[in-house]
Amino acid sequence: MIDWGIPFAVGISLLSVFAARAASPSEVYRTFTLIDPPGHTLLWLASVIGWLAVPAVIGGVAGHVIATRIQSVKSISTSTLFQRRTWSARLRPPSRIDYLGNYFHGTLAEQAFVDAFVRIAHRNDWMKAQDHWEVIIRDTMSTQQFSKLDRHECLRQAQDTTRIHLRPAALVGLCVVCIARKP
Repeated sequence: MIDWGIPFAVGISLLSVFAARAASPSEVYRTFTLIDPPGHTLLWLASVIGWLAVPAVIGGVAGHVIATRIQSVKSISTSTLFQRRTWSARLRPPSRIDYLGNYFHGTLAEQAFVDAFVRIAHRNDWMKAQDHWEVIIRDTMSTQQFSKLDRHECLRQAQDTTRIHLRPAALVGLCVVCIARKP
């Protein structure tokens, strides 16, 4: 980004400014994005840069995303990836996501979380709060950070982490699921 991105952005910005002085800014944009044919020397240069730069930038972003995904898969060691579970781990049923009603009489941290998440963020709508809690836990458990944990430890850590991260937003009346589901 620093080696090539900043000089490239400065060059494109200067070209856009000078080309906009020779033609209109909308004409520069339409030429740079290859919508219209160029009609001026600076617009020809913008067209060539757009023809070269746009696929290069899109390809660079796609390559970075793919390389990051491949690297994250390679970082899991084979011994961890194919580790056999013990019989007790196989036979023990999976844990269930905590019911928020149980937090009402739980520890002080659990009580404070329920107070903020249910009373403030969801205005005492326990069903909606429980639904959003389960959605957030499901999404948290699906992240790369929890992929190496066994299913019971994954659920426990996902619930602990989620309680910590949701409480500040809930104190001001926000829920990430409510925000994401807003029409």
